[in-house]
Amino acid sequence: MSKLNIDQKSIKSLFSDNKSDFLIPDYQRPYAWQIAECQTLWEDTFSFAIPENDYQKFKSGDEYFLGPIVTFKNSDGKLEIIDGQQRLTTLMLLLRALYTHYLVAQDAQTVKTREEIAKCIWKTDEFSNPIMDQLKIDSQVATDEVKDEFLTILLKGEAPESMKSNYAINYRFFQGKIKELINKMPSSFMYYPVRLMNNCILLPIEAESQDTALTIFSTLNNRGLPLSDADIFKAQFYKYYTKKGTKDNFVQRWSKLNTLCEKIFHPITGTPMDELFTKYMYYERAKQRIDSSTTEALRKFYGKDDYAILKNDSTFQNLEDLAKFWEDVYTQNEDRFSQEILRKLYVLCYAPNSMWGYVLSVYYMRNRQQDGLLEEGPLAMFLDKITAFIWSYAVTNPGVNSLRTPIYAEMINIIDGKSVEFEKFKFDKTSLSTSFGNYEFRNTRPITKSMLTWWAINYSNQELPSLETTFDIEHIYARNRNEKEQSLSNPLKVESLGNKAVLEKRINIRASDYRFEDKKKYYNGYTNGQGKDKEGTIVKELIEMSASKSDFTEADIDARRTTMLESFYAFVESNGLMK
Repeated sequence: MSKLNIDQKSIKSLFSDNKSDFLIPDYQRPYAWQIAECQTLWEDTFSFAIPENDYQKFKSGDEYFLGPIVTFKNSDGKLEIIDGQQRLTTLMLLLRALYTHYLVAQDAQTVKTREEIAKCIWKTDEFSNPIMDQLKIDSQVATDEVKDEFLTILLKGEAPESMKSNYAINYRFFQGKIKELINKMPSSFMYYPVRLMNNCILLPIEAESQDTALTIFSTLNNRGLPLSDADIFKAQFYKYYTKKGTKDNFVQRWSKLNTLCEKIFHPITGTPMDELFTKYMYYERAKQRIDSSTTEALRKFYGKDDYAILKNDSTFQNLEDLAKFWEDVYTQNEDRFSQEILRKLYVLCYAPNSMWGYVLSVYYMRNRQQDGLLEEGPLAMFLDKITAFIWSYAVTNPGVNSLRTPIYAEMINIIDGKSVEFEKFKFDKTSLSTSFGNYEFRNTRPITKSMLTWWAINYSNQELPSLETTFDIEHIYARNRNEKEQSLSNPLKVESLGNKAVLEKRINIRASDYRFEDKKKYYNGYTNGQGKDKEGTIVKELIEMSASKSDFTEADIDARRTTMLESFYAFVESNGLMK
């Protein structure tokens, strides 16, 4: 078990400790607090120190908790700040503003307070005298282009209007609040900094390692996004490109890539950039011929051999290319993909799990041509094969973990230039049909919408929908119809795959509780009582069904289910996945 050093401390006892040598590491995000956050900090600490604007109402034993500070001691003996960067930085600015205003005071108590503040900002010699050019805090934030302003303000106590950073703006804010306090409540001024330092409490948590500190941060943090794996990787890239003399170009490229990822990736956990690194990781894993079903955490995988993968000249360019590929997938770029490929990709976007995105990333990285494009024929065959396999496996072997073994093996085959065959995992038709026949295609199961989307897109003359269109699952024979008519021999048939279709959300809401003859107008579109045209569905099967049928009965449910399943079995067989 990792050891933790946890000890509640006042600002003064933490900051003035000779062992306190704080470092805001390169992988941290830039300083982001603005005047609103500084206003809150000032008001909270001032109200605590000077209750009801009366310094005499303060109780000496009172404490005000400011929050945790999570650090670990790095190889240079510095305390790298994992959590509390914003708060710690702002407190330093506030203390420096207070120190600056105390410079002109000469009485003994004020001089003593000034000396105590100095010990919080600067390192001290063996006689406890502050060394005025050695700060207690340093910043190496890779993408903070104005971090030098922070250090300059702490050293010189000046933030002219020419400084536009948050550091300077917030420092000037505190200067203004201090002047206001001196003018309005001069007798209270000497108490505020003393109570701020002695009675405002922090909870420093010093971990054994960076990983432990990051884990604690993720657990404790509820004020913003924890540091992501991508933040750590950004710092490694920054160091690498700094040594190459191209750090400015890297910062621009990183910013652009981050913006692109935020546009196209929307992961349930982690950041959009983490998702890109995850997709790329599978390519690197396959190159290393790793087929273990246990997938390492991102930071552990990329951190091997001192982040050797990230120090390869091709890696960042590969990440950019992969992100552009996925942008074209999600924007349905017709310049990159034919209509046939776009239809297959559309179906995969409704896959029952995320594994398709990882194996497709490996396929792209291995088979991309010099112009970044993929050869259409082999790509079409690959997309069909992984669709047939993933859909079938989701029913016969539920759970994404079980899918890892066959998919990871095929990733290595892709790297080796072999065709994807799933040779050891082919399906027996009898067993496959039994699994599908007994499977309950409930709406809550992702494979249900996957099957319905596959069926709809492969229906004759179906146009390609936009990925921005939201589809719900429609019960053609309405669920409440059987409650009223009791016309089904088995009420569970209302949940049969043969009774379900994808339908635009806006139409599904209107058509949800109607008999089939009433649904038809919603499928086809109509003009409402105000004379406004309401568009119908683009789902071709429902349009044709409404034109050819006066009702949708139990026999239709059974027949449609049989047709859908037999068509899927044929699809699986045509892709060589049957024994």
